[in-house]
Amino acid sequence: MGLLTGKTALIFGVANDHSIAWGIAQAFHREGATLGFSYAGEKLERRVRPLAESLGSTFVEPCDVGQDDDIAAVVEKTRAAFGEIDILVHSIAFAGRDDLAGPYYSVSRAGFALAMDISVYSFTALAKAYLPIMKPGGAMLTMTYLGSVRAVQHYNVMGVAKAALEASVRYLALDLGTHAKKIRVNSISAGPIRTLAVAGIAGSRQMITEFAKASLLRRNITIEDVGNAAAYLCSDLAGGVTGEIHYVDAGYNVAGFPSPDEAA
Repeated sequence: MGLLTGKTALIFGVANDHSIAWGIAQAFHREGATLGFSYAGEKLERRVRPLAESLGSTFVEPCDVGQDDDIAAVVEKTRAAFGEIDILVHSIAFAGRDDLAGPYYSVSRAGFALAMDISVYSFTALAKAYLPIMKPGGAMLTMTYLGSVRAVQHYNVMGVAKAALEASVRYLALDLGTHAKKIRVNSISAGPIRTLAVAGIAGSRQMITEFAKASLLRRNITIEDVGNAAAYLCSDLAGGVTGEIHYVDAGYNVAGFPSPDEAA
C-alpha cells in the first residue's frame, strides 16, 4: 500500500521529463495514485503523452488555462473519465522573456497582466472549476519559489506573480478548508532546478551553481525531492496541513550570509 493508493490525481504542467510536475507524477505513481495529465498546446503533446503512458495513464488532455472554456472542457472530460478526483496539482507559470530581462520597472502592462493570469489566476480558476468533482478531504497543490519573498536578480515580474500565488494559497485554504468538503491547499517552494522554465531566466546556470554552495545541505534540489514532498502533502499523512508554503530547497531559505566550508 502506497501513500496515495486509491487516490486519483490530475496534474497540470508537465512539459518534459525534466519538469517538476514530472517528478511529482513519478512520486504519485510510485505511491499508488491513478494519474491524469493536462498539457498546454499541441507542441507539448508529443512529449507529454509518452510520459503519461509510461505511468499507465490514458488521460492526457489539452487545456489553455488562460481560457475559461478550455478549463470547463477539461473538467468535464475529467468527470467522464474518473467521476471524482482526490488531488489537483498546478505546476504552471509563464512570463514573457522580455519581462524577465532588464529592470523590473520596465515590465509592460500587458506582460504584467499575462504573468498574473497564467501564473496566478489559473490556480484559482482550476480550484473553482474542479471543486464540484473533488472528493471530501482532497488536496490541491501549486509550485512557487523564493523570489516571492526576496528580490532575485532577473526573476522580476515572476517574483511578484509568485507572491500573489502564495497569497492565493492562503485564501483558497481558508475558503476550501471551511467548505463542506474540507479541501487542503498548499504550495511547494522549490530551489532552482534545470527545467525549461528556469532556462528562460538570465544567469540561471550561475544561480544554480551558487545555490548549491549556499544551501545548508550544500547541494542542488532534484525533481525527485519535490515529488516526494508533494506525495506527502497530498497524502493523508498531511491531513492537518493546509495554507502552507513548504520549502524544498536544502535549507537555502533559512541560510544567513554564505560562509566557506570548513576544512574536514
